[in-house]
Amino acid sequence: MNNLSDRNDIVTNPVSMTVAAEKEEKVNTAAKAKITALYCRLSQEDERLGESMSIQNQKEMLLNYAKENRFSNPVFYVDDGYTGTNFDRPGFQQMLSDMQNGKVSALITKDLSRLGRDSTMVGYYQKYVFPQLEVRYIAVNDNYDSANPNSTDNDMALFKNLFNEFYPLDTSRKIRAVNRMKGESGKTLTTMVPYGYVKDPDDSNHWIVDEDAAKVVKHIFSLCLEGRGPSQIAKQLESENILTPTAYKKEKGLPTNCNIKENPCRWVTESVIRILERREYTGCTVAFKTFRNSIWDKKKRKNPEENWVVTPDTHEAIIDEDTFNKVQIIREKRHRRTKTGKSHIFSGLIHCYDCGSNMYYCTSNNFESRQDFFECSVHHKNHSECRTHFIRAEVLERLVWEHLKEVISFVYCHESYFREYMKRVSESVSKQELKSLKKQLSLAENRIAEIDRLYTKTYEDNANGKISDERFRMLSEGYDSEQADLKSKAIQLQKQIDTQEQNTENLDRFVSLVRSHIEDDGLNGYNLHELIQGIYIENCDVDNNTDENIDDDNGECIIYSKKPKLSSAKKHRIRKIHIKYDFIGFIPVKSLMRYAEESEQAQNKEISA
Repeated sequence: MNNLSDRNDIVTNPVSMTVAAEKEEKVNTAAKAKITALYCRLSQEDERLGESMSIQNQKEMLLNYAKENRFSNPVFYVDDGYTGTNFDRPGFQQMLSDMQNGKVSALITKDLSRLGRDSTMVGYYQKYVFPQLEVRYIAVNDNYDSANPNSTDNDMALFKNLFNEFYPLDTSRKIRAVNRMKGESGKTLTTMVPYGYVKDPDDSNHWIVDEDAAKVVKHIFSLCLEGRGPSQIAKQLESENILTPTAYKKEKGLPTNCNIKENPCRWVTESVIRILERREYTGCTVAFKTFRNSIWDKKKRKNPEENWVVTPDTHEAIIDEDTFNKVQIIREKRHRRTKTGKSHIFSGLIHCYDCGSNMYYCTSNNFESRQDFFECSVHHKNHSECRTHFIRAEVLERLVWEHLKEVISFVYCHESYFREYMKRVSESVSKQELKSLKKQLSLAENRIAEIDRLYTKTYEDNANGKISDERFRMLSEGYDSEQADLKSKAIQLQKQIDTQEQNTENLDRFVSLVRSHIEDDGLNGYNLHELIQGIYIENCDVDNNTDENIDDDNGECIIYSKKPKLSSAKKHRIRKIHIKYDFIGFIPVKSLMRYAEESEQAQNKEISA
């Protein structure tokens, strides 16, 4: 509330502001003790209407009216900078509280719009609240006085309230149109710049990188790639004494709408999640991520991602697109930590080869690290639904690193052979897959068009009385449901087709990633999540094979052979492990080596010839 202090604006010496009644006038003592509420309100939109709407102008007008008409004990209640579309204003709420406590005898405003611009709520207060609280309401410029119910001006109040409501509706419509134009043109709509950027001094609509904060953003993404969850990242940042975004902005003198906590380095999980999921770090502008149902409902709601407007390359990127997408995949596969508090870098990447479900990380406080293992989640819940898929975490780490090391080494030493062979493999697979995908897409699109024709015919039959309304409703609901499913399927098919047609680009991206890991000396969360999309474990078989860690004939999996516990046993337990790499799929290492060897031999023969 903002009264004559702005309830410093409440009159401290009411007598000086009140015109005394004539001696012959008999005034009830209790009524005289009550105050006259002079309510003033000004919003940002009202300021455009000029000086006549200013708070000072309203105060002078209302005080003069109170003196001239001998209203006792005038007290100002002021809301400066508050919209009239809702009534959650400090000055209004304080005034309402005083009314409910029986302190107010009359309320005076400059006009009806000062009370509010929601015709429903204004009418509610006029017709029900004020009469029940025995408060007389006067709107000076609109000649409204609740003490004179027979006045034609009172009858016109209903229409004036509707016109007052139209003003913010029209203003909101214009603002939305401007924001829509700005958002679609790639201009930012937010006044608060994301942590890691600052406004360009020469162009307030352009962001430039804040190097100090950008280092922290990159650090957060790298920790996520290493397999750490938001809460673990928050604890890590706190242990490194890194200021929270709010504390950092306060220290740098940058605007922020949050308050600093007692510990300026105390990160919370929500802050980490917001950074990890903020697409603006890839250098694009994202508009319309939230929306409001109406001007009366101030609650922000999340907009579906398909309704966003994303404009790429509007400012310098802090995080590259591939890293951002990889982190989103990790976030989607985020897993709960075990009861022991342990987690594993493979969690979320290991899948059962037969049923496709995730494999649980199983451990215990009584386990040594060599005893930790992964087990098929379906088999874990119901042994009859899937066969036993089990592998020690320690063994898996060793096998995956050996395979990854071979891939990195081969790409580094024989990049040209790698490109030739993988391109040949991907093209042979892609042609078949593309043909199948395009056929499925064509069928889906034809069916969507057919449903449109059927819907039109059904509508005409219903209009002509050939089918009942109930039958039409049932058929139309079925068509709508089928068409929605087909459209969703068509979108997914088109994405798969686009992916298949980007094989060359994907190969370049994978080679570029591998080059950045040439000096890696071991498996870690970063190289694991950046290079590998998924690991698939087959069920254990029995064989006489005595070799450990060899590739199978087509080279697309690792074979792990475990020796029998009893020396008398001859057969070995073997397990096949398939590693699917990002952008490129399964890599047949053994076949690649044979191809490189044969190619070099052929070249040597040509040279010697």
